[in-house]
Amino acid sequence: MNTTISNYLADIKQILSTARQQAYAAINSAMVDAYWKIGERIVLEEQNGAERAEYGKEIIKTLSVELTAEFGKGFSKRTLWEIRQFYLLFPDYPKLRTLFAQLSWSHFQRCLKVSNDKARLYYLTEAAQHHWSVRVLDRNIATLYYDRLLASQDKNLVAIEMKEKVTALQPGDFIKNPTVLEFLNLPANLAYTEAELEKALIDNLQQFMLELGKGFAFVARQQHIRTETSDFFIDLVFYNYILKCFVIVELKTGKLTHQDIGQLDMYVRMYDDLKKQENDNPTIGLLLCTETDSVVAKYSVLNDSPQLFASKYMAYLPSEEELVREIEQQKLIFEQQFS
Repeated sequence: MNTTISNYLADIKQILSTARQQAYAAINSAMVDAYWKIGERIVLEEQNGAERAEYGKEIIKTLSVELTAEFGKGFSKRTLWEIRQFYLLFPDYPKLRTLFAQLSWSHFQRCLKVSNDKARLYYLTEAAQHHWSVRVLDRNIATLYYDRLLASQDKNLVAIEMKEKVTALQPGDFIKNPTVLEFLNLPANLAYTEAELEKALIDNLQQFMLELGKGFAFVARQQHIRTETSDFFIDLVFYNYILKCFVIVELKTGKLTHQDIGQLDMYVRMYDDLKKQENDNPTIGLLLCTETDSVVAKYSVLNDSPQLFASKYMAYLPSEEELVREIEQQKLIFEQQFS
């Protein structure tokens, strides 16, 4: 390829790259501006109500129904509460707009959960200056980067550790961000499939159980169980050598149903019949369901009362609350990995 053609191609690529970056910045800026104004309007309307708490809940509920009907997904009650909180935490956002121009709504969403005002501002400022992706921001908040930096005698070591793991924001991929797709009312399947989400969550869950649970050993993934009439595949199987029992995990990327609970109980009974050895304790089942606005984690207790199960087993198992937090965090990271 001669120099003239090479330069010509480089120019075209640069034009497209610049255009994508401008489009990314324009959409993110429009989203954040709109949400701040909506948050302001919600708060002002609340102040007109005599019973503010109840009136505020009614405002959010009505808004969610009306906006979803006209503008599509992205306006759940949870999101609207976040938009309201965004305004309350950043009443001077218009004055800070230039400083945070590179940040997406997803960046602000993550920082809403940071209770320390100085830490929140620090994370946003660093994310803007160093072009942190949401994934990097999420990890730094989860690992208490700000607190560790303040507490460390050698701040350079903490800073170097963080920089080694940074993956920069990729403006060209903004259209795959589900939050942006919802804002534009575009089909969500442009972002990812449920199968991809499920695989990513199971990948992380496998590692999480081994790291957080006590005495866990990995046995199988998508383990095939065959009966006389049917074939079944269990998402994850572990053996806990302290509790001396198998732990089987089923993940559903949808709403929890009675059929899901029944299926897990059936798997537990089948595993006891087909795999449990004479010296093993009864199999434990764990069901995780990821809904749009919430995550549900439930242990299956077939052989003991809930109280006996808690006192006997829970010292060695991740709690349902810990599992919910982990799945929610990983789901958010996955959804925003291109933001």
